Amino acid sequence: MIMTKKTIAAAAAVSLLSAATLVACGGGSSDSTPAPVVQPTAAAPFTAKIIGLNDYHGTLESPGTFGQTAAVPVASRPPVGGADVMAAQVAALKKANPLTVVVGAGDAIGASPLISSLFFDEPSVETLNRIGLEFNAVGNHEFDKGTAELLRLQNGGCKTVAGQPDPNSCKGASVGTPVPFEGAQFKWLSANVISTATGKPLLPAYGIKTFNGVKVAFIGMTLKATPTIVTPTGVAGLSFRDEAQTVNALIPELRAQGIESIVVLVHEGGFQTGTLGDINGCEGNLAGSPVAAIVKQLDNAVDLVISGHTHAAYNCMLPNASGRNISVTSASAFGRVLTDVDVTIDPATRDITRTVATNRLVVRNDPAITADAVVAKIVASYKALVSPIASKVLGSITTDLPNSRVDGACNMLAGNLIADSQLAATQPAGFGGAAIAFMNGGGVRAPGFTFASSTAGEGDGNVTYGEAFTVQPFGNSLVTMTLTTQLIKDFLEEQFAGCLGQSATSTRFALPSAGFKYTWDGAKACGARISNVTLTAGTNPVEILVDAAGVVQNPAKAYRVTVNNFMADGGDGYSTLVKGTNRLGGAQDIDALTAYLGANFKAPKPAYAPNNNAADASTPRINRVGTSTVCPGGANVNP
Repeated sequence: MIMTKKTIAAAAAVSLLSAATLVACGGGSSDSTPAPVVQPTAAAPFTAKIIGLNDYHGTLESPGTFGQTAAVPVASRPPVGGADVMAAQVAALKKANPLTVVVGAGDAIGASPLISSLFFDEPSVETLNRIGLEFNAVGNHEFDKGTAELLRLQNGGCKTVAGQPDPNSCKGASVGTPVPFEGAQFKWLSANVISTATGKPLLPAYGIKTFNGVKVAFIGMTLKATPTIVTPTGVAGLSFRDEAQTVNALIPELRAQGIESIVVLVHEGGFQTGTLGDINGCEGNLAGSPVAAIVKQLDNAVDLVISGHTHAAYNCMLPNASGRNISVTSASAFGRVLTDVDVTIDPATRDITRTVATNRLVVRNDPAITADAVVAKIVASYKALVSPIASKVLGSITTDLPNSRVDGACNMLAGNLIADSQLAATQPAGFGGAAIAFMNGGGVRAPGFTFASSTAGEGDGNVTYGEAFTVQPFGNSLVTMTLTTQLIKDFLEEQFAGCLGQSATSTRFALPSAGFKYTWDGAKACGARISNVTLTAGTNPVEILVDAAGVVQNPAKAYRVTVNNFMADGGDGYSTLVKGTNRLGGAQDIDALTAYLGANFKAPKPAYAPNNNAADASTPRINRVGTSTVCPGGANVNP
């Protein structure tokens, strides 16, 4: 994609330095020492390369196959990703142009497979160091374990528990990395994440890299709604400011340093519409998406936006506040794609005058790319450490249970299984006495539970600990609380965008446990969309909580309800759950899942089948008025 920038104001020519330097600036807890790299002097406009990635999530190994478009047959999609091939592809791009910087748009860590998360995401950082990442915006998952842990990953050192080193931290002696843990050699950037104690960004607001004497600034930040999707303890002591306002406020500061080339790294995104899903497409121009709204407010000084969060791939030209189209990209997730951006820089004006962006698959079987041996050894060593745990078989399933919504009512088979496991863990009186459990859809990670055997060779239908952990990697604990019928109705109503405090751009359907059913109608007004709420428990007759007209039958009746601690504290916009009383903490979510599978669905017992509960036999758990097959996920509550 080609873009010509309208220069805001003519700038005096600057003396040219024969160097490319890297520095992090703009406040925060750490600084970077400039590291000069000699490059040829350029008196004429020249081309620099920006390599972008996002939502790595500690995916050290290949996440599977992926197509350039959705039209590519599944059997023809190449294997992609893996830290070793990512490193090799980045090296090849750098060889093509030594004036290169590698940047990220957040979620480098968190919600990671067991091979990284078991070791506190140190493997994610160590592999990204060797891939060559230089600047990375913080994402919401960077705060999963709180600011102290994020700063440890930035600065290095071993994880300690009660003052003692954790045995799963600082495994460098076994995998070939420094001991103690080296910390990130890249800089996390957090322009809009403010420490309430200091009033300054937790980490630098921006980084600067100099090419042939011209400084290029990279402003990094996450979505302002991060507190609504992260456990409150993870963001304690922090405030999250508006993304566009944060960028625009930094423009005068950057210009005072002679900087006219400005790139935004933002952990917020959108989705293409349509069915093609070309990684270099922009079907629908991300209409109605948060990132499009941010770009539309950006100062004309911004030249390029590299985005993330939605795990989508797109390559767009979107209008800024001045109406000028600028390049906006995203590289899918899990290392499947890299964004290769060539920018033309005019040293006389210090400005980016042209961008050409291309999303490239990180293809593992490309004969022109040889996997990086150093990174491959690190990954193999961590895999050897985690394999005895990861390959343990927990139970079995009869078919795929994907983490995608399988119908227009928004049912999800993987979420059903998890909700059932959480109910089973908390049903006994001594563990909460729960009658209902709910699982948030965003907490069920790709690909869900797959029937086909994994590379561990456990056999078709078997679910290993590693697979289960990949689906549920957060380590949340279960919380059982008392909710009245009215509060249950309110909770269901606030699943819709803009309703009862829910985000105006997010519709989020939680998954109920077996025996709980309801119907929704997106055409009705906020607060009146939920009806036919019923509960079937054991041999008890069907109990009606909300009738067909949407009337709550016994508003004050109390029920024991289990959710994870993220939801219990208002995560995903479920503020009603904060009103729950008589809370009782429980097991970790992954422990509930492993226990449920082992006790009920491990051979010689029959495998878990979708809707295996008698209460699910007639209708799905979630039902919808109307015939649409599209599950809403954004501002449109009735697509």
